[in-house]
Amino acid sequence: MTAAQPRVAIVGTGVIGAMAAWRLAARGARVLAFDAYGRGHDRGASAGESRIFRTVYKEGASYVPLLLKARELWRTLETDSGRALLTLCGGLTLGAPDEPDVAAVRRCAEDAGLPHEILDRAQSAARFPQHRLDEGEIAVHDPGAGVLRPEPAVQAALEAAEEHGARILSYHPVDDVTERAGGWRITALGETHDVDHVVLSPGPWAARFAPTAALPVQAQLITACWFAARDVAAHRPDRLPIAIRRHPEAGFSCFPVLDGVAVKIVPHHLGWPPIDGPENLPRGADPGFARAASAAVARLLPGLVPDPVRIGTYAEGFTPDGHPAVGPLPGAPGATVLTGFSGHGFKLAPVFGQIAADLALTGETAYDLTALDPHRFTTT
Repeated sequence: MTAAQPRVAIVGTGVIGAMAAWRLAARGARVLAFDAYGRGHDRGASAGESRIFRTVYKEGASYVPLLLKARELWRTLETDSGRALLTLCGGLTLGAPDEPDVAAVRRCAEDAGLPHEILDRAQSAARFPQHRLDEGEIAVHDPGAGVLRPEPAVQAALEAAEEHGARILSYHPVDDVTERAGGWRITALGETHDVDHVVLSPGPWAARFAPTAALPVQAQLITACWFAARDVAAHRPDRLPIAIRRHPEAGFSCFPVLDGVAVKIVPHHLGWPPIDGPENLPRGADPGFARAASAAVARLLPGLVPDPVRIGTYAEGFTPDGHPAVGPLPGAPGATVLTGFSGHGFKLAPVFGQIAADLALTGETAYDLTALDPHRFTTT
């Protein structure tokens, strides 16, 4: 084994682990990537047909450099894979001007000098009649936003990793990760694999995985509903941007039609309840949830039939402060952890994959990870 070709194990091949595999293998590492399920599976947070990409970010302008690099890497992966993964259809944040998320989006755009428009109710109705605004509400338009395709993205990253020599071991649940002299030992399906470094990307399984169990990552249930569009053409990406709606009666993320039938809505106002783990993920929603989601659609999205034609459930790992844990694993500097992305990690996955490669291969990265340091949860 040479220093130029370290052996790196990746535990978990959702989008974060898949991107880490791609970036590591492209830089010459010998990669072994393990997952208890298949590529692009529907148990964690890397499924569901669509994900939002945006650069005007309510989580703060400190993310903007990461987002701009992520967009560049999304385009690189598209070129490498020959797949269309990111459609820049624009994005809207809708609500009252003083609503906290609306104000945060405007502040981010101004602080980072990003292109954006502020539309009043009449201007929004003229350009985006699919959304009904109340008196006094506004729309913040981000022309750099768009929609990502999660399942093809995970598959594209893993295939790109394989082209650089990575081994992707699907349906290989990891039983044990043990530090040893000079590296780590991974045990899966009764076999051991010795590596120089391990990248831990367990997603919503973090609390059930011994190396990351001390991090306060709570698995939560995210439910998505698809509503049939009365005029499908008016709800495709060329006419309907992605949107985040903030309203006293409802809040949701909204995605354009990608399947030829329906608009996806992820309700926020109905909550993302904690669950014991993805193994206990329900495969549908109770009638009360469906009725409440339907009422929100009837109130605010007049172009949709207000009864869901499809419902999907997914698990995500949330931290107490809503920001991920990215960096050396506390107490184990030879391991890198990336988890707890709290519902907003998918768009950033390529750059976090690159950061994982930086840390695994050199022990440092040019990106400022101070606010994401896992040690913030383990020190007083």
